[in-house]
Amino acid sequence: MTGASVLPLALIDWRQPWLDPWRETGLRVTQAVATGLPLHEALNRERASPVRFVPQNDLPAGESYERYIFNTRQCPTREGLHDFFNGLCWMRFPQTKTRLNQLQACEIAAAGVAPLRGPVRDALTVFDENAAFLLAPQPLWDALIARDWRQLFVGLRPLWRQARLELFGHALLEKLVFPRKPITVHVYRAQFAIDSIANLDSRVAADLSAAKFAGKPFTPLPVLGVPGWWPENENFSFYDDSLVFRPRR
Repeated sequence: MTGASVLPLALIDWRQPWLDPWRETGLRVTQAVATGLPLHEALNRERASPVRFVPQNDLPAGESYERYIFNTRQCPTREGLHDFFNGLCWMRFPQTKTRLNQLQACEIAAAGVAPLRGPVRDALTVFDENAAFLLAPQPLWDALIARDWRQLFVGLRPLWRQARLELFGHALLEKLVFPRKPITVHVYRAQFAIDSIANLDSRVAADLSAAKFAGKPFTPLPVLGVPGWWPENENFSFYDDSLVFRPRR
């Protein structure tokens, strides 16, 4: 069975604003898979990642996924959207992905692999799977931290023209192939100018530490509420859904 037959890559709508930055590389990998290449080989064709992608069954039984990547610089890859986007993340944010893997490996070396990951590894996993980076004026941040959604998305709506949101988490990207109102990202504040993705990548990577993750350095944001990202939020009743736009506890 070829990669093309098991990967629903044709379902990805690259016109969506959150996928636009990933389109060029994503389409090349998609086209390679469509010729019959396994996903890991299609990803390796790009030659833009600090790891080499290998089949999932290369991961030895009983070995930790993160420790295996750290020791071998090889990333076990399954045929599916989840690992497709993980591969794209390794290419777009190589330094941040490498730093997260280093921190995971350090935690594993200190505490071993246990049924319960512990707070730092839990936070690292949430970040890796579901994070986004936001550069925004202070009033937007104040409203976000307060979870004053009406002020954030309606009262301060013009300020979003000065904001920039960059998605990072590969599970997040996978979920957004089938966009739903409740999808929520874990936002990490980019407290520096973003003049390029390479600059953002290096600055975030340098900013991450186990001590920072112990404090869970992110805050939730219902991502389809972002102005310009979803047509339905042009009607401000979109934000009245208290099951999605929940008040601060």
